[in-house]
Amino acid sequence: MQLLALDNETLGWGATPVLSGVSLTVDQGERIALLGPSGVGKSTLLNAMRLRMTDRRVALVPQENGLVAQLSVFHNVWMGRLDDFGTARNMRTLLWPVGRERAEVDADLARTGLNGLGRRRVSTLSGGQKQRVALSRALLRGGDVVIADEPVSAVDPAQSRELLSQIEASFATSILALHDVQLALDHATRIIGLGRGGIVLDAPSADLTIPDLMGLYA
Repeated sequence: MQLLALDNETLGWGATPVLSGVSLTVDQGERIALLGPSGVGKSTLLNAMRLRMTDRRVALVPQENGLVAQLSVFHNVWMGRLDDFGTARNMRTLLWPVGRERAEVDADLARTGLNGLGRRRVSTLSGGQKQRVALSRALLRGGDVVIADEPVSAVDPAQSRELLSQIEASFATSILALHDVQLALDHATRIIGLGRGGIVLDAPSADLTIPDLMGLYA
């Protein structure tokens, strides 16, 4: 099943083009990694893909995490479910979360290595912990697809692999901007490389090697 299609499109922010001539489709079940140097347009492409999937339940992990620093880890993770409920229910959860809600969040915090941190204020966490809170929020939300912008850039290689395994186990389809070419080869079924204002590589990961991908950064 096709989830989205872009046909010779120019993508950017406001009136400023970033990528041109972009044509691609995404099918259900694909694990896609976007690669390329900083500023090449990975976030722009992820945003365009998100906007084309308004009819799908999409979990997001934005590059800057999208957390509210003054609130607890629990409340930030629960934000992944806010649009499932009305205002009254969400206000009650903000003020008096019940045990079942805490247990749901705690289960996903355990999957990202944040056991016991549900009551901690996000402002007290390290960068890597904040990144894992954002991923926990996506796991709690669930859905047809996860779109994540550098979701493991602030954690060590072993944690990165474990977190990507959690994504793979939770979402049939994933579209991730990654910074590590080996992680991309290990996790993705398809790799899209960006450069020179457009897509310069789009191939199954099984057909690619590290030298192939390092050329994106030359």
